[in-house]
Amino acid sequence: MKPIRKAVLPVAGLGTRFLPATKAIPKEMLTVVDRPVIQLVVEEAREAGIEHFVFVTGRHKSAIEDHFDAHFELDTTLLERGKKAELELLARQLPPAGATSFTRQQAPLGLGHAVWCARELVGNEPFAVLLPDVVVQHTPGCLAQMMTAARTLEDDANVLAVNEVPWEQVSSYGIVGVGAAKGEAFAITQMIEKPPRDKAPSNLTITGRYILQPQIFDILAKGERGAGGEIQLTDGMVELAKRKPFYGLKFAGNHFDCGSKLGFLTANVAYALARDDIGPTFRAELKRLMGEK
Repeated sequence: MKPIRKAVLPVAGLGTRFLPATKAIPKEMLTVVDRPVIQLVVEEAREAGIEHFVFVTGRHKSAIEDHFDAHFELDTTLLERGKKAELELLARQLPPAGATSFTRQQAPLGLGHAVWCARELVGNEPFAVLLPDVVVQHTPGCLAQMMTAARTLEDDANVLAVNEVPWEQVSSYGIVGVGAAKGEAFAITQMIEKPPRDKAPSNLTITGRYILQPQIFDILAKGERGAGGEIQLTDGMVELAKRKPFYGLKFAGNHFDCGSKLGFLTANVAYALARDDIGPTFRAELKRLMGEK
């Protein structure tokens, strides 16, 4: 497979599940401890070797663009106050000049439409898609694991990150069928959106990380509507799978759905406990709140 240089990050969602917090702040800018969710996702992509980040945004999302830009006034103030550690922290999280692009999804027409909006910026090469609602706590990150697996597959392969869910929950997810193993990955034999338990081919769900071939853009360009009247990425992948191989990878690490309140709160706890600076004290506070000694 060609090197995966570009990543698409669909960040146009309204975040209605987090109102009123997201009335004026993009949901992707809500913080896990002291880092916005979107920064954790970008850091995962940078670790995997992504060189160019394509953000598909909507109205009222300018804070994301500002976050990944230099802030002259803040940098100057930190420098004058001798805040060297803070300056170095900001410098590390800042993508290189020209490494970010922003394009608008002008109407909420679904994930497939959001990915299609990035077509001109991606071009004719394989690319990654990272959903900003999902964060994965592991080193190496989920996308890096997928990149490693992709190197053992066909040049035109597509790779999806998958994760087990309880069987009683399969009707809430997109589920894949499991074929022959190939290295760390396995062939995907089918993709079914929210199947009833008795018709689910497995309990493995697609988990917010994709490596896709550029032919997906031609399929999404047809604008065919699926569930909810939206252009669904899963429908496009089902069509592409008739021509190109698809593989699944069960990745290592804990993943958190930060698009839900429970997942977001759990992510904050998990990331806080893993921090050397606040982990021990935070653990003690949790025990105190729960009445434990």
